[in-house]
Amino acid sequence: MLIFLYKSKKELKENIGKTLKYRETSLFGNEYEPNGELLGSNRPHITGLGREFFAVVKLENNIIKSVR
Repeated sequence: MLIFLYKSKKELKENIGKTLKYRETSLFGNEYEPNGELLGSNRPHITGLGREFFAVVKLENNIIKSVR
């Protein structure tokens, strides 16, 4: 699971059309894919940002297309 570097899910949604700010967490290789759906969360105790949330982000060519 990726860690999204946004204060809230609302802030993540406001960044549709931009590149994703994230942190890798896997010890077994990168999870980030430039096309497709990514599952992630914000973990305030790790990032120091805002509140905890979980989201599925759809990317096309490294650009955020949707957040749910």
